Amino acid sequence: MKLKFLSIIAIILFVSCGKKEETKPETTTAKDTTAVEEIAVTVPDSATIAKAWEDYMTPAEQHKMLALENGTWNEEMTMWMEPGAEPMKNTMTAVSKMIYGDRYQETVHKGDFMGMPFEGKSTLAFNKASQEYTSTWIDNMSTGIMVISGKYDEATKTINFSGTTVDPVTKKEKTVRETYTIVDENTRKMEMFDVDYSGKEYKSMEIMMTRKK
Repeated sequence: MKLKFLSIIAIILFVSCGKKEETKPETTTAKDTTAVEEIAVTVPDSATIAKAWEDYMTPAEQHKMLALENGTWNEEMTMWMEPGAEPMKNTMTAVSKMIYGDRYQETVHKGDFMGMPFEGKSTLAFNKASQEYTSTWIDNMSTGIMVISGKYDEATKTINFSGTTVDPVTKKEKTVRETYTIVDENTRKMEMFDVDYSGKEYKSMEIMMTRKK
């Protein structure tokens, strides 16, 4: 009888334990062990901010160098449509001037290209914050803006620009490169480098600029 009673108690305990497991499933709470890094932020005072902006807006020696190109230039242009192609030659005229208080250079190029009137405009800036030159280009034979940036190499007196543009044929972005060399007081040389459809770089344009006297 005693054994039977103990067996009944064991069954009751087993069933009740099973019900507890069903009604109250065991849950575990995952602890977030990700460390939160605190970054100290230093806010400059108003005087520091004002001085930085005053310096940023003040033309520097690099802007004086751009101003030396004020005037009219004759341009002898040579173009290559693809690697190894026959060169195409053309002549144009460019007029350069400083704008917005001698902070930017604006140059308007005019001539004929493939029997059609051509006009393009470039702007050139020296960004005192980034210490880089930035050039933009628009013309009447496209609908895009090309933006390239680079630094000046005093040893070669050359600004080495690079950037990207979208190819109108493939609709894909590609890299472009330009070198702008100060040959002498009255001579400048611009060389443009493109990439062909295989991705190989080639020289696509050269412009020799001579100051009109």
